[in-house]
Amino acid sequence: MPGDTSTTMTTYLEFEKPIAELESKISELRHLPNSGDVDIAEEVMRLQSKVDKLLRATYAKLTPWQRVQVARHAERPHAQRYIDRLITSYMPLAGDRAFGEDAAVVGGIGRLGGRSVVVLGQEKGDDTEARIKHNFGMARPEGYRKAQRLMKLADRFGMPVVTLVDTPGAYPGIDAEARGQAEAVASSIDTCLSLGVPLISVIIGEGGSGGALALASADRVYMLENSIYSVITPEGCASILWRDNANAQDAAEAMKVTAGDLKKLDVIDEVIPEPIGGAHRGADETIDLVGKVIGEALAELSKLDADTLRQRRQDKFLAMGKKGL
Repeated sequence: MPGDTSTTMTTYLEFEKPIAELESKISELRHLPNSGDVDIAEEVMRLQSKVDKLLRATYAKLTPWQRVQVARHAERPHAQRYIDRLITSYMPLAGDRAFGEDAAVVGGIGRLGGRSVVVLGQEKGDDTEARIKHNFGMARPEGYRKAQRLMKLADRFGMPVVTLVDTPGAYPGIDAEARGQAEAVASSIDTCLSLGVPLISVIIGEGGSGGALALASADRVYMLENSIYSVITPEGCASILWRDNANAQDAAEAMKVTAGDLKKLDVIDEVIPEPIGGAHRGADETIDLVGKVIGEALAELSKLDADTLRQRRQDKFLAMGKKGL
């Protein structure tokens, strides 16, 4: 949050350079001894006020491409952090009971606001070692089959399902294709649509193509304000249309990847606001608000029977595409 020194950034995006320069000056001043010639505390307050104003002005007019960068920010909170903060009595579950474990998909059983739930998330990792372990959030077939297993478990025991989506897309490697990646994604979508329990999905960072839809064919689909959701990355789209991913900025504009655009198109249900400066500047605040939104949705959807949930969910996705741009 602006003015909160505990959220000092270590990684700045290209368009945040003026903010970075001011915060660097503030950091330098805080390490200076009081000389008496300059009131350091007063100067820090003055500069912090400038940072707050600049941050608000910058984030009030983000372009789609800038939102793509924010959605991918290295310090943005990922799925496991949401689970750790929101889910109590959490018991992680692993493996697809067919091939093996896929660390790109984390999940298990726990309690959210006193309600038993099954939670699933695509985990990117917070450092180089973790990103390699979790394959940057790109699941292989066993990851999607693990998700299916946990969703079916939830259905069997009458527990709602919560999914946290953050992936560039399903892993496109040869090994994944050899083990049936397309079938695994399609079956995961089918499992989502067939559940007789409430299914809530929140896109917390990137929502990339079928790899995201496999966990987001839900009763309620929410997006954080600076997250993105698209059939292909802007770079991939630019490479196809212009034969050059340097046009990614133009692609991001044309593709309508932002939460605001997708809400207008009725692809998602609601936009969850982020702190000024993005979720990475107020992670706990963001996570708590996401938990509140999920809790309210579950309270409403839990009143519906299984047949009604299935029919509404299927009707919702069949209706998509009928509304033009």
